[in-house]
Amino acid sequence: MLGAKGHRELFAVHGEIEVNATGQHIYAVVSDLPASGRWSPECRGGKWISGTPGAVGAVFRGDNVRSDDVVPWAPVVRGEWQTTAEVVRAAPGRMFAWAMHNSAGERQESVWSYEINAVPGGGSLLIHRFRMGEATEGIRGITAGLDAEATQRFFTQWTDKLRDDIELTLARLKTFIEQSSGGR
Repeated sequence: MLGAKGHRELFAVHGEIEVNATGQHIYAVVSDLPASGRWSPECRGGKWISGTPGAVGAVFRGDNVRSDDVVPWAPVVRGEWQTTAEVVRAAPGRMFAWAMHNSAGERQESVWSYEINAVPGGGSLLIHRFRMGEATEGIRGITAGLDAEATQRFFTQWTDKLRDDIELTLARLKTFIEQSSGGR
């Protein structure tokens, strides 16, 4: 798959789930990044550090944790660490997306998003996506010492991890949203 700049995307993963709630309610939940620790397998929450929370241009510092058993042979960050991300799309009731920053505070081609679509008969389809075009500084660091075979193995296993994380996030979100909305 080709990215926005015409090069191959390293990751393009998504999952979807029907949720018995309005798009507005779902949006209010998924755009509250400090609360994401309730449903994310890695992000434990965090705080808005600049801009209007949830608005395009707002910057969020996420608190994350990763266990030792995640792609255990690869040199990935383990334990606790922080990330910084910037909201790049904010369309209430429809779309919320944020791009990860590098250590210099610049946006990378590493974007997480939620898309919300009405479902005939009521409720909404919630789609959670992750895409990465050009390798982030983190991915470059992980693969720097790997040969071609190990690099391919890493990308395959990391894609599987991303899919699993997205599916778990969606299942947790569905439960949280439906309980908090009282069923639309």
